[in-house]
Amino acid sequence: MTELSVVVLCYHSGKTILPFFNELESLLKDAAIDYEIILVANDFAESKDETIKIVKELAKGKPKVKPVCKIKQGMMGWDMLQGMDVSIGKYICVIDGDGQFPIDSVLKVYNKIKEGDFDLVKTYRNHRHDGLYRIVISSVYNLLFNILFPGLHAKDVNSKPKVLTREAYSRMDLQATDWFIDAEIMIQARKLKLKIEKIPVVFSANESRKSFVRVGAILEFIVNLIKYRIKH
Repeated sequence: MTELSVVVLCYHSGKTILPFFNELESLLKDAAIDYEIILVANDFAESKDETIKIVKELAKGKPKVKPVCKIKQGMMGWDMLQGMDVSIGKYICVIDGDGQFPIDSVLKVYNKIKEGDFDLVKTYRNHRHDGLYRIVISSVYNLLFNILFPGLHAKDVNSKPKVLTREAYSRMDLQATDWFIDAEIMIQARKLKLKIEKIPVVFSANESRKSFVRVGAILEFIVNLIKYRIKH
């Protein structure tokens, strides 16, 4: 079995995915890990974005690289599940492909899950450079999450990379196809009483595009939290 599957969410990354991929590939090769990189570039049928074409070119002649380029049937959660479902690694790591999270954090969470015999290891953003608006929204969201789902002491629910064992992933029944997927992972980890660890990272500003997280998505977060709390 492949040791580590790294699922990279590439939605509308464009040419910025090129340096990200090159750095990630070099990092994994230098670490001498049996790896695969899954580049998820799903998009809507009417889109003119070039990311799918770029991702397919990147994967040519590279058996360790899998492109996932489907017509979208959901948002970020659907993309993440499409990538994780085709993974074959003993450990499954998910990271955004926009470069805001440091790429070497992939190795940090992987090493931590190995050395500590954890089921899930994730990051939390102890230094953020993405603006006051995002910081305030994230703080309110995480506060509400911890009120509704106590015990996890979740500092930063949506932070990546996240890495989990294949066994832990197989025990989860993830359904969220939107931005709620990160919270759903943590809620199910809590329900399954998984062994979880968190490590700090520095979160960079995104100079290439604006955030996809809009007011509607924030309201969606909150509604989903409340619905999930009632359901469970």
